[in-house]
Amino acid sequence: MTNTDLDALADVVATLEHSQQHELPDEFIGLFRDDAFWTTAHGKRLFGRDEIAAFTRQVLPGAMAESTATYEIEHVLFLRPDVAAVKVRQRAVTLDGEPIENEPPGSPLYVLTREDGEWRIAVGQNTIVLAD
Repeated sequence: MTNTDLDALADVVATLEHSQQHELPDEFIGLFRDDAFWTTAHGKRLFGRDEIAAFTRQVLPGAMAESTATYEIEHVLFLRPDVAAVKVRQRAVTLDGEPIENEPPGSPLYVLTREDGEWRIAVGQNTIVLAD
């Protein structure tokens, strides 16, 4: 619950963004605990890093050929000193970084745990935001 913790959580989100933008499955997969679970924006449920890895290696390469996304932390709630819920605003952008107006934003929620001094994603829920 220090600035160091907030910086470390921001680093995880920055690495997630980098891995997505540059289509780096291993970098993305490395952010997760072995027993993590993930729900994609389209509702696919993945249990364990092996399932997350298999899915990511299948869909990430080539996924950013026409556009990508930015990730901005909106809110952090420390549930315990070693557990944080991180709410993120995800925006579709062109490869030049221009916002794509007709793409709905995403609203991921990540639950991260600190183990051996490193923050890892334990739970991820990505959600597409429909018009209000």
